[in-house]
Amino acid sequence: MILKLFRSRPRDDVAASLFERVNAAARAPQLYRDGWVVDTVEGRFELLTLHAVLLLRRLRALPAPAPDLAQEFVDRLFLEIERAFREIGIGDLAVPKRMKAYAKAFYGRAASYDEALAEKDNVALCAAVERNLGVPGADVQIELALYMRAVERHLAALEFAEIVSSTSLFPDLRTVLK
Repeated sequence: MILKLFRSRPRDDVAASLFERVNAAARAPQLYRDGWVVDTVEGRFELLTLHAVLLLRRLRALPAPAPDLAQEFVDRLFLEIERAFREIGIGDLAVPKRMKAYAKAFYGRAASYDEALAEKDNVALCAAVERNLGVPGADVQIELALYMRAVERHLAALEFAEIVSSTSLFPDLRTVLK
């Protein structure tokens, strides 16, 4: 009976897999190389948040068990952020304070992107990109907004089983911006 507490549940594995795919998309070299985001801890967090929000929007739109998986994914996301803090040498006493700040930032950005993505035009989305990512320049803001819209369309075409099983959740960046 007690051993059940130490076994990995299948959905935990799915949440971990989702995190790995979101993290891989957020670390696509082109996102940094093309000047969209500076390759720093904060820049990586911003792109991780952007991709996570897009996935969470899709999971929330699907029927059960997708909302449960969305929560497990968020739990995994914060577990991995905490792990990363510890790996870069942030002390045990500072981690909770840093996690609280990052959680507040994550949920603030999620609300900002949700609101902007609900709009038909890209004006609000460009403003959210500028505010959240600190991206100067309208051209880059428009490219990121177009990328986010393309990802949202791509994810909208996937059903729950495809999200769980696909190797890549996000479209190739090069094909999106042609």
